[in-house]
Amino acid sequence: MALDRRRELGEFLRSRRARLRPGELGLPDYGGRRRVPGLRREELARLAGVSVDHYVRLEQGRTLHFSQEVLDAVARALRLDIVEREHLYRLARPWPRPEAEHGDGTPRTQQVRPGLRRLLESTAEVPAYVVGRNTDVLAWNPLAAALITDFGALPPHQRNLARLVVLDEGMRHLYADWHGKVGDVAAYLRLDAARRPDDPRTAELLDELRAASAVFREAWSKHRLQDKTHGRYVYRHPVVGELDLGFETLRLPDDPDQALIAHTVEEGSPSQTALRLLAAWAGQTVPTG
Repeated sequence: MALDRRRELGEFLRSRRARLRPGELGLPDYGGRRRVPGLRREELARLAGVSVDHYVRLEQGRTLHFSQEVLDAVARALRLDIVEREHLYRLARPWPRPEAEHGDGTPRTQQVRPGLRRLLESTAEVPAYVVGRNTDVLAWNPLAAALITDFGALPPHQRNLARLVVLDEGMRHLYADWHGKVGDVAAYLRLDAARRPDDPRTAELLDELRAASAVFREAWSKHRLQDKTHGRYVYRHPVVGELDLGFETLRLPDDPDQALIAHTVEEGSPSQTALRLLAAWAGQTVPTG
């Protein structure tokens, strides 16, 4: 089943209303006698400067043709950040079909350019890989395979980072904060799904993860949004021990559905020593992707 934009829009707006506290906005809290947390619809409408009926129609998804001015006003009232604003606009207005889709809306097969593969292979000292739509892993270097999993040993349809993180038992031990990583996966997939609401593979992946993992279901219900940009994760590798690694994401200008993700490590740190040991081990055991 494809993503229901109207339902997603309503749930997103309600989640953002719920996190606002009336007292912080100069509104009376009625002594805590609120049936639900956060702002009421009429309070949000007043802050945004739109009619209550207009806002209710937006939250109920009665139409997906709201003006830029209305959406801007609601975004300001809800105190949305840049990522959340873009998500609101995608859900509340008609969105042009991505060039990566066929005429019938089905996604084209993603191909990694030879130049990008050469760049990937040149980063031999850091784990690096390319992800595409739905976090499909499209290419990787030996050190990424040594750090995360041997992608080459998996059938192509199983080379999906979200599915591996959520469902693979080994990932529970690999990430020091596995619950936090699942939360990041859910936040990224929610953002990614809104870009292609009619993609059946996206819907299939989300249905699978929600059915199989209570942790993912809980993370999904929070309506967090997070693009993949930069950050850090602590890995507990079975061969070399703990690695505290940063990561940077380089998204392709002509194909924003593909991104090169490269890990970084602090010079002279124990993690750098562990990463060098992992590189030596990978050079002996892991083929290239």
